Amino acid sequence: MEAMTTPPRVLTIAGSDSGGGAGIQADLKTMLALGVHGMSVIAAVTAQNSLGVQGYWELPPEAVRAQLDSVLGDIGAQAVKTGMLASPALVETVAEVLAGVAVPVVVDPVGVSKHGDSLLRPEAVETVRRALLPTATVVTPNLWEVEQLTDVKVEDEADLPRAAEAVLALGPKWALIKGGHLPGEPVDLLTDGSAEHRFTAERLDNRHTHGTGCTLASAIASYLALGEDVPGAVRRAKEYVTGAIAHGFPLGAGIGPVDHGWRLRRDA
Repeated sequence: MEAMTTPPRVLTIAGSDSGGGAGIQADLKTMLALGVHGMSVIAAVTAQNSLGVQGYWELPPEAVRAQLDSVLGDIGAQAVKTGMLASPALVETVAEVLAGVAVPVVVDPVGVSKHGDSLLRPEAVETVRRALLPTATVVTPNLWEVEQLTDVKVEDEADLPRAAEAVLALGPKWALIKGGHLPGEPVDLLTDGSAEHRFTAERLDNRHTHGTGCTLASAIASYLALGEDVPGAVRRAKEYVTGAIAHGFPLGAGIGPVDHGWRLRRDA
């Protein structure tokens, strides 16, 4: 009988999406698709579908802390990804634990949903800046989140380096500034302040893009757990997410999700 091999382990700390396209559900699907063992700490529960977020409820900080202690104390992880953390108390709780872990941490500073629904209390933004971002190996803000965190408004590709510099000043090792909302060909900028990498992708004519940010951050964490360096992990994660967007499908009456299982379906 073949010996059992445990795959690399990746922990997501985020909110649950009842519609299954983003949040914890997207994270775990991404991790399975990329060959790692996904584990979850649920920080909030949303009532959410293709039309938007109808409500969300935070878990008590002690429940989040207990989940973190449970998973990290027994199983451990080769990488950690954070998503929706909602409140100052939850951000503080998570940041305190992550400051003591010795594995890569990917922070997706979730501020707003695809539908424009706020997922981070205004008073929590300062806590993200002060406590969470210094724990990050990579932080993956979109342009709205860059402005929320730094007050830098990105209007074209030439503004990306200034945005990255402002984000890096908050303490992460690497910043991935996602330029997908800029006009023209989408370009993302990854930098640690010295090395600079630009990633371009064709703009896909598909409105079903729910879960893109969660999926990208989880894919980066998965590839870091598999041994890639940061630029390599981002490059491979971008390839995976581009395929997932290309295969995004309609669901309900609104915006459908990206297809986390597109490679599995393609190869079946």
